Amino acid sequence: MRNICAVEGVYATGIKEGKYGLALIKAKGTAAAVFTKNRLVAAPVILMKERMEKGVLDGIIVNSGNANVYTGEQGINDAKRMCEIAAEAFGTTPDKVGVASTGVIGRFMKLDIIEDQCSRIKGDLKHDDAAEEKAMRAIMTTDTVPKSAIARRKNFTVAGICKGSGMIAPNMGTMLSFVYTDAEISAADLKRALIPAVNRSFNMVVVDGDTSTNDCCFVTATGLKGKCDYDEFAAALEEVCISLAKQIAADGEGASKMIEVRVTGAKTEEDAAVVARTVIESPLVKTAIYGEDPNWGRLIAAAGRAGVEFDPDAATVSISNEGRADTVVLARKGEILADDVMHPDALAAAKKLMGGKVVVVDIDIACGAFEATAWGCDLTEKYVEINGKYTT
Repeated sequence: MRNICAVEGVYATGIKEGKYGLALIKAKGTAAAVFTKNRLVAAPVILMKERMEKGVLDGIIVNSGNANVYTGEQGINDAKRMCEIAAEAFGTTPDKVGVASTGVIGRFMKLDIIEDQCSRIKGDLKHDDAAEEKAMRAIMTTDTVPKSAIARRKNFTVAGICKGSGMIAPNMGTMLSFVYTDAEISAADLKRALIPAVNRSFNMVVVDGDTSTNDCCFVTATGLKGKCDYDEFAAALEEVCISLAKQIAADGEGASKMIEVRVTGAKTEEDAAVVARTVIESPLVKTAIYGEDPNWGRLIAAAGRAGVEFDPDAATVSISNEGRADTVVLARKGEILADDVMHPDALAAAKKLMGGKVVVVDIDIACGAFEATAWGCDLTEKYVEINGKYTT
């Protein structure tokens, strides 16, 4: 089923050969983006932070296999050259081409591969399912599945694709994410909607706690369906971003389970978000969930070190399965409700709930009316195996 290619005016293609891949996405319109907050950033990020101030794009070129990071002036020139290569394919000028890279850090680009791949696929830009599939797979690195999402409204559509599996604690967006709409909307309004959407989605995903050097999230509006209500668009954009973020969490490197942590009862949304992210990124929490061990002490301990003021004796901690169809309260307002002495049945029930592919944690810190949700995954031996041999 088409996602970005269901958006009017979006054409895509891609190629993957071993660890090297290249995707082309042609879509002309207003545009906005957010980027990693890592102090070490990729050459494409440096270039696009400057060029995106114009608020327009005619297309994006994306390569996998080489991140183009820590490559100095040559890296910047290589990113510019990639824009030139894509501009010829799109029939536009280089300053209207977005560029993104993913892969190994600290290696110089092999532009001969990119030029060759682009020359072979530029004639395949299409507005169909197969073209989108090629683009999604071209940008994958350690991802095990392609990731896409769509939100249809009466007068417009928002859709996106992304890649991301490891080195995930974005602090801006996702590893690489490309979102499109056929609504007519200004670049300023795209940016206004994108920032909160990212904060409530990609910025709430933690796989391993590492913020990538290449994180970027682009949104382009082709405007072919005409004007839309801003609030309706913003809600649709957030829906797509949350779906993509959850797919990243579920596909975390070596993961066997996705974790969802919802924190309620906070004084502010930011407080709730900080607590949720702290819990989701805890190695002790991740390993306990991998082992299907309802060790709620790790959950409340992680919440307690988030730097947010609340009374632990007023908090409630629960475990649920996907959709919260079944729930076990582990502790409520200082009272232990699941342990191996007084409440072994509740402990066993909680352990059973953790046997599924999705484990949901609810923590009510009972000091306000705000909430936030974070997503992540368990930490397994496979994660070490993948990353212990990443470049070799």
